[in-house]
Amino acid sequence: MKRLLGFAMPIFVAATFAAACGTSETPADSQPGASTGPVSVTDGRGKEIKLNSPAKKVVGLEWGEVEMLISLGVMPVGVADVKGYSTWVTAEKLDASVKDVGTRNEPSVDSVVALQPDLVVMEGDNPALVEQLEKIVPVLVAKGSDASRNLDRMREDFKMIATAVGKTSEATKILGEFDAALAAGKQKVAAAGKASKPFAIADGWKDGSKISIRMFGQGALVSQLGIQLGLKNAWTAETDKAWGLGATDVEGLAVLKDTDLHWFYNASDGLDVFADGLAGNAIWDSMTVVKNKQLHKMPNGIWTFGGPASCTQYLDELLKVYGS
Repeated sequence: MKRLLGFAMPIFVAATFAAACGTSETPADSQPGASTGPVSVTDGRGKEIKLNSPAKKVVGLEWGEVEMLISLGVMPVGVADVKGYSTWVTAEKLDASVKDVGTRNEPSVDSVVALQPDLVVMEGDNPALVEQLEKIVPVLVAKGSDASRNLDRMREDFKMIATAVGKTSEATKILGEFDAALAAGKQKVAAAGKASKPFAIADGWKDGSKISIRMFGQGALVSQLGIQLGLKNAWTAETDKAWGLGATDVEGLAVLKDTDLHWFYNASDGLDVFADGLAGNAIWDSMTVVKNKQLHKMPNGIWTFGGPASCTQYLDELLKVYGS
């Protein structure tokens, strides 16, 4: 899990055949209001990508963008690390027909090309791979994250992908529903008297006897969900500018002393370093959040770097704690 084990370079290659759409069996070019003519879209690099028609065959190498495609009714023909996606992302499920094209760190170019995609959609941290693929197939580069404006960035990536696959009306509807849920959630938090209450979000892993903890700072995507609900992210230490994530150890957690603090984390692969790995650690066991049983393991498969569907799942979990 590269985003669980470090600040990673995501890759997304999109290829979808419209007759195999995830949420609709109607081809994109026959749906009411669907775009059928030439497509021009500016990607996260500021580069204009021109297609003769909306992309129908898409291979996905990064899970956030794969989820976005499926939300839009476009089932990728290939995805990097299909098993991993199925473990960590439940908001939008893959069809059994989707081919695995390698890992997210090192996708197989041969496997991607063999699927003859109309478009490759990927994040831009591997420019050499972008350049290699662009010689063969159009490449749309998504930003994937921007800790200075992550919710707006997510919306922009979603609309960009929707334009490339001829699904702009679907994107407008989905984002409208997401924004309405966010606004309604803020009202619930205020009505429950929980506005400005603190939260913390983290993930972690164990390497031998060493446990590393990664905190989600103010600009992380799921942190922004909590902040938009009117809550306060308790983790204020330095984080990276792209993802809003920061590394610490158990000693560094001693600053989190608020008795109202609730802590959220994912452990979809079954490796729970918070409930298991830190059990018996004197610093951890002395923390208020542990003693007060305010530690919340998220349901398996809620992706913290996803699109509107995963964000809505995370929003629902936050509201279970702060909305009543």
